[in-house]
Amino acid sequence: MSLIRRSNVFDPFSLDLWDPFQDFPFASGSSSLFPRISSDSETAAFAGARIDWKEIPEAHVFKADVPGLKKEEVKVEVEDGNVLQISGERNKEQEEKNDKWHRVERSSGKFLRRFRLPENAKTEQIRASMENGVLTVTVPKEEVKKPEVKPVQITG
Repeated sequence: MSLIRRSNVFDPFSLDLWDPFQDFPFASGSSSLFPRISSDSETAAFAGARIDWKEIPEAHVFKADVPGLKKEEVKVEVEDGNVLQISGERNKEQEEKNDKWHRVERSSGKFLRRFRLPENAKTEQIRASMENGVLTVTVPKEEVKKPEVKPVQITG
């Protein structure tokens, strides 16, 4: 069974699901209770795009490593009003009939990551940019209103 933990930090906003049956033989068929998304090891290597999420005073910032992809090959969407979805696909390089491959290590395939955004996220103002193979998604936050304190006069 393979369970790879990328971090020991619990992320209550992540929608990533771990399938405890992913390596069992009965999970490989399409009629299975737990169908496999892909059994291709090349796809599996790219399936979990590495993404960092940090919170700064004015925004939530997501940075995803997507080397070799163009911005047209990556999608950033908001589902259900508060779920940030980052997806894309890297296609396999076309093989010519006379090609002789010595090593194939670069991954290909689709990736999809989802993050449940906190209530203070301004989803209508999300910005995304891509530079040097790094996708940066910035989700501005609403300002926290400080409670108004009114003094009450004590009589008696």
